[in-house]
Amino acid sequence: MKIASWNVNSLKVRIPHLTQWLADARPDVVALQETKLEDTKFPVDELAAAGYQAVYAGQKTYNGVAILARNDTGLAFEDVVTDIPGLDDPQRRILAATIGGVRVVDLYVVNGKAVGDEKYAYKLHWLERVKDFLAEEIQRHPKLVVLGDFNIAPDDRDVYDPVSWGEEVLCSPPERAALKAIKELGLHDSFRLFEQGDGHYSWWDYRQGAFRRNMGLRIDLILLGDTLKSSARGAAIDREPRRWERPSDHTPVTVDLDID
Repeated sequence: MKIASWNVNSLKVRIPHLTQWLADARPDVVALQETKLEDTKFPVDELAAAGYQAVYAGQKTYNGVAILARNDTGLAFEDVVTDIPGLDDPQRRILAATIGGVRVVDLYVVNGKAVGDEKYAYKLHWLERVKDFLAEEIQRHPKLVVLGDFNIAPDDRDVYDPVSWGEEVLCSPPERAALKAIKELGLHDSFRLFEQGDGHYSWWDYRQGAFRRNMGLRIDLILLGDTLKSSARGAAIDREPRRWERPSDHTPVTVDLDID
């Protein structure tokens, strides 16, 4: 099973990119973030033509998450969740579904704006509530994948210039501690199972030629529960879509699992 995550930064704009990438990469399951579409406008027909079914939770202009699964696998979405206990949040940032016995939790983590801002405080609160939810999910679903745009660079290897970023938002110690607490539930960064070096990023600002200069952050993650960790056969960051015309500022990340 090949599982992917991609912050498309407007599905309406990026649908040609998404369908092209689906044809090229042939993932079995894809989690999307920042779809920025109301549910009534989700491109169900276009994705069906590309061979994928979808569940989604969206809103106008901002946020929005979706999970896609290949039609030819014969797998269906089960136990779909769009809201979690203890988090009264109208923003569409969380989506969970079971596909072929694998529990997939798609997260579009709050950005936080700046350290000290009220949105930063809310980010930490949001992460605490999500951690509580995931603690229950991992008990109910041993085959657990938590993936998405985490808006946190796990450590300095995941930042092109740790000195200049310092303890700014996306890199601050409280954010990293919140992510570490989530991983300590028994979740493992799939990319780091295979690659320990620096210089590997999934997001680049549109400004300053950041992609060309590889001035990026690795903030798009696929975390695997203990049961799936030993099933991982490879993980990658696919930089190619970031080279296309009018790209998302993020690029897809993938993991390949050898599971029944």
